[in-house]
Amino acid sequence: MKRLLSTLILAAASATIAAAQPSPQISNVLNRTTTSLNGDWNYIVDVQEEGYYDYRMNPTEWGFFLNAKPQKPEDLIEYDFDKAATMKIPSDWNTKDDRLFFYEGTVWFKKSFQYHKTAAKRQFLYFGAANYESIVYLNGKILGRHEGGFTPFNFEVTDLLKDGENFVIVKIDNKRKKENVPTQIFDWWNYGGITRDVMIVETEDTYIENYKFTLDKADYNRIYFDLNLDKATQGIAVELQIPELKIKQTLTTDALGKASVTLKTKKLQLWSPENPKLYRVTLKLGENVLEDEIGFRSVETKGKKILLNGKEIFLCGISMHEEKFNGGGRANSLDDAKALLKEVKELGCNFVRLAHYPHNEYTVREAERQGILVWSEIPVYWTIDWTNPKTLDNAKSQLADMIRRDQNRANVIIWSIANETPHGDDRERFLSALATHARSLDSTRLISMAMEVTSASNFHNRLQDNMNKYVDIISFNQYIGWYRDVNDAAKMTWEIPYDKPVIISEFGGGAKYGHHGAKNQRWTEEFQENLYKENTAMLDKIDGLSGTTPWILKDFRSPRRVLDGIQDYYNRKGLLSDKGEKKKAWYVLKAWYDGKKSK
Repeated sequence: MKRLLSTLILAAASATIAAAQPSPQISNVLNRTTTSLNGDWNYIVDVQEEGYYDYRMNPTEWGFFLNAKPQKPEDLIEYDFDKAATMKIPSDWNTKDDRLFFYEGTVWFKKSFQYHKTAAKRQFLYFGAANYESIVYLNGKILGRHEGGFTPFNFEVTDLLKDGENFVIVKIDNKRKKENVPTQIFDWWNYGGITRDVMIVETEDTYIENYKFTLDKADYNRIYFDLNLDKATQGIAVELQIPELKIKQTLTTDALGKASVTLKTKKLQLWSPENPKLYRVTLKLGENVLEDEIGFRSVETKGKKILLNGKEIFLCGISMHEEKFNGGGRANSLDDAKALLKEVKELGCNFVRLAHYPHNEYTVREAERQGILVWSEIPVYWTIDWTNPKTLDNAKSQLADMIRRDQNRANVIIWSIANETPHGDDRERFLSALATHARSLDSTRLISMAMEVTSASNFHNRLQDNMNKYVDIISFNQYIGWYRDVNDAAKMTWEIPYDKPVIISEFGGGAKYGHHGAKNQRWTEEFQENLYKENTAMLDKIDGLSGTTPWILKDFRSPRRVLDGIQDYYNRKGLLSDKGEKKKAWYVLKAWYDGKKSK
């Protein structure tokens, strides 16, 4: 009977939650008025979802989210957040609590905080990301639910936030499910928890919700600017300034709360890896001033070439997971971003593939400051539930959130919609819908996806993928030398029958740092070194090769990698060890990239 009651409670709770969704994402949160809620949060591990259980079957009146306290000596309350352990947020529970290293399930988090409200202001509770399903409560009232582990979300809390003592409680569930994005099987660690910043964002009653700068590809002295307010309000004046370009202009919103203008300038310095020029921009609405740093550049394709600012560029890249060095778990700070990107730059890269999900905003912005171009993708990985409309909606939502957050970052040149997805009609309907959706949201960047080579005859590979007509760049993963004999590389030929640039989105093989032996002995640095030598020589022969992002910058944790003494739950394909030690293959790739730049 108790189990039945619990099931009914969960069903009722789900119905309540489904009706509550996040507010539209507020752009450029890092430059708004905010109050950080980072720091120590209490947490309770809830293996059997007890946090919703009560005999009265009323989930709106009982549950962990109420943060209840006994009012009389005889009151029975079987939890107490204030007596529970604490965890630093942002972080992941896997590396912060030894009991939770492999845990997949529910953990409840609670933060008490003081807040002093400002008259005539609005407040939003913002999460940079939490993995995977988040249900958020403020002062015992539900705010809503968010699904997806790598994109930001926010809820308006103006009416619920008190002047004084408040508490926020979040139920995080990182269980893998068939209908999720990513789905049940993926080759990286399923870090659970509130993995990015939490803050209260303060705005005016009417505020600039989103804005976008676009450089005219035909005229580099012409810039298009668009903005929208949070509500459809006509006649609102917004002042735009770019002091270094001597631009000062006032825009007035239309009946939809939108405004746009074409800006003309002279001697505009274009953003590039060699000159990552950013201009200080201010937007003023009343007394509220919003600042940003904006770079201007053009990216397009012409036949089998990628053109940046009208000039052909070879993308010397590397793939990278969002994971700290030294087994530290999910990367989540500016310092983490700098540590990873320092290694990207030292390798000689001008390009990074942020795999296999949108990375922290700190990483994207720091890469922009350092002159590193970015491929950003959503976790449509391997075999998604292609025929499930809710799965497609989820993927579209994550795609939209990724684009909305980073649409003004000059270094982001590729939106990727998938990785290594098996061919089939259902897959093509799903991915073509994503590609169309991406173009409707942002027509200024290139669309790609990491394909698989499916046609091979002896030593001839012919890429065939019906998604070719939806992408601007033909990208595919190949592992000759790892899943096929490395000696085949010298004899291999490639045929890509599309007049589009080619990026090899993955190649590589595993080696444990410090493990040495013959070049044909797996897991040795010599094996990986030889694989890179053979592969780079082979890839040089591909017609239209415009860049590569080998797999991967550093070793990273994966539950699929179980070989004792070698893998130990790490994918060892990194050019660096998890401690940042350089393997011999690192020097091969750096020398190859140095040669590309000298041509």
